[in-house]
Amino acid sequence: MSRFFLNKSKKNSYTTGRYAETIAAMYLRCKGYQILARNYKTKVGEIDLIARRRSLICFLEVKKRHNLETASYAISQTQQKRIIHAAEYFLRVNPMYLDFDKRFDAVLIGATVFPYHIKNAWQVH
Repeated sequence: MSRFFLNKSKKNSYTTGRYAETIAAMYLRCKGYQILARNYKTKVGEIDLIARRRSLICFLEVKKRHNLETASYAISQTQQKRIIHAAEYFLRVNPMYLDFDKRFDAVLIGATVFPYHIKNAWQVH
């Protein structure tokens, strides 16, 4: 949906989310990750960032909230499932990454703190 048609609250959330994803991507690049995709959208779900480091591919959810504790609780199980399905789709259309180690991470951003990278934020069951 075009940002032109979003109400002010949704537009602010969209802008804040994009800003948080940019901060998270810069942070991950500083840690040696290569960003493969941002806002990867499929019919089964969306992934904020997909990053690679050596033979590891990470599917990352970025959450910006007023504090890290609130951000840490913002990723629901339903959202995790959508991200997992989108990751499976990504791997089907990018088979060169099939033999890579895979991980689901989160980057949490609070109002005044440095980004917090949670490795293995959740597992595929």
